[in-house]
Order: sequence, then structure tokens, then C-alpha cells
Amino acid sequence: MRYIMIGAGAIGGSVGGRLAEAGHEVVLVARGAHHEALRERGLTLRTPDGTRTHRPPVVQDPADLGELRADDVLVLAVKTQDAEAALDAWAVRPVEGGTTAAEALPLVCAQNGVESERMALRRFRHVYGMCVYLPATYVEPGTVSAAGAPYTGMLHLGRYPAGADDTARRVAADLESAKLLAPVVEDVMRWKYGKLLGNLANAVEALTGPLTDEDALALVRRARAEGEAVLAAAGIGAVGEREQRETRGERVVLEPLPGVPRGGGSSWQSLSRGTGTIEADYLNGEIALLGRLHGVPTPVNDVLRRLANAFARERRAAGSMAVGELVALVEKG
Repeated sequence: MRYIMIGAGAIGGSVGGRLAEAGHEVVLVARGAHHEALRERGLTLRTPDGTRTHRPPVVQDPADLGELRADDVLVLAVKTQDAEAALDAWAVRPVEGGTTAAEALPLVCAQNGVESERMALRRFRHVYGMCVYLPATYVEPGTVSAAGAPYTGMLHLGRYPAGADDTARRVAADLESAKLLAPVVEDVMRWKYGKLLGNLANAVEALTGPLTDEDALALVRRARAEGEAVLAAAGIGAVGEREQRETRGERVVLEPLPGVPRGGGSSWQSLSRGTGTIEADYLNGEIALLGRLHGVPTPVNDVLRRLANAFARERRAAGSMAVGELVALVEKG
């Protein structure tokens, strides 16, 4: 199987790099300065067990790769706000044998949130969800770091909307050969909804910085309580924090890397890079959406979504809002 990493940033680069290191065929898809650096110098992956450079093929657009192979696996690793454009571009690509990617190839959604799978299933026949627990950072063009050890990450994998099959098991076996834990589960979305609840903290961290202040932690607890209430009203199951910790155990532990400061999670990284977009619509915004559908108020998540988007749009610095100011804005509504 050949793995096409659509979005070779922190997550796509880390997974793609580990797969390449284990001897699997990988293609990296990237744009701009990152594409140029990958093409010219290769992918530098920094992990607790060393720094390595891999040189898999790199493309900017699907057309650059030509006809796809019947054994290709598409791994969607762009942020959810960029998923629709990527799905449209890849769905129509021809595959050997006279079919298309949307009809013939498996597509794995390796993102935060729970919306990409629905987007993908409108276009692709074979969609898989992946719940990503992998502490990774886009360091600079051409370089990513992954600080998890002894395994780089845990990637629960299953068919969407539910089920497991031989394709999922084959992909999982390849991931397991590459220092990535990959449990195959029948209920992958239960894991992704559990991760969603944890990711409601992303906006607080992105706006105010590391989550050490008790007032910031209190906001995180309030946002999560809203999320739990909404999921209960919607009848949606989610893995709890205890089950997540027990499953992961000591197998994926964050080990800070020398010379590679880890500034924050995925939303913090979007602000720090000044990308102009952020995933809050699909994290806090998912809770707001479900709350409106099921009559559950979500005032904290409403404000966090709005402010995170404003920060991204205005390219304001990550962590530049005082916690007290954020609390006041939440109370004001």
C-alpha cells in the first residue's frame, strides 16, 4: 500500500515520516514554502529517538501525481477548514483500471473534530475515521517534530460511520510497524467525540497561552461541561477521559525535545503561524451547532468560537489575550 499524505504538516509529516522510516511507500502533499523545502531538502522529523531526514516524493496538487494506483491510501491530514477543497480535488482523480479515487480508494480522515468524515462520505465510498493522539509541531518549512515516546502516537482507526474491515487492519498493521499504535475499533466516532471534548480547550490555549491559570482551567471545564450536556441531549456516545488515559497508559508520553520548544496544540500553532484560519468552527462550533439543534445553551463555546476566529482573521498573536479579559468576555456573552 502507498500512503498519500494530503497535508504534510505536523500530523501528516509525522505519520508520513514514520511510515517512510519503516520502509513503506509515502507521497507527501504540501504547498508553498513547506513544499519547496520538502522537495529540496526532504522531510526532517525530530523525535525523542533522534532526528532523521526522509525523501519521499512530494507534490503540490493531485495532477502532479498522475494516475493513482489501486493500492493507494489517501490520508486527509489538513485542518478541517481546508478539508472540503482537498476532498473535491482528490475525489475525481483517475485510478488505474478506469475508476476514480472517490469510487475505489480508501480515505482516512486524520483530523480533530467530527465533520470531515461527513464531508468525505458525500464524495468517497470508502471512508475511515482516525482519532489522532499525537503530540506534534510544525517547526519550520521542511521540519516537523513529534515528541511522543516510546510510541510516537496512538491512532484509533475504524470505518465510518462504524465498523472495521481488512483495509483498516492492513493500514493499522503498517502504522504499528512504524512506532505508531493503531487500535482498530468498531466505534471510531465514539473515540473522536471523546477527543472533541478534550479539544474544546484548544481555543482557550490559543487565545491566552499555556493552560496553567486556574481561571483558564475553569473556563475549559465549563466548555467541556457544555459539550457533555450537548452530546447527552443528542444521544451521542463519547469515550471518557479515564478510558482514554487507561488505553494510552505510558505508551505515548510527551518528551520535550532539545531545541524544539512545544508552544501549544493545533489551534495555537495556527495562530502562531498566522495562517488566517483556525479549526474552532469544527471544535467549539460543533458543540454550538449541536446545542442549537437540541435546545442546549452553549454560551462558553459560542464565545470561544467567535474569538478564536477573530484572532485568526486578524492574525493576532497566539496567547496574547489576558485570561481575565477572556473571562469577562465570556460572562458578557
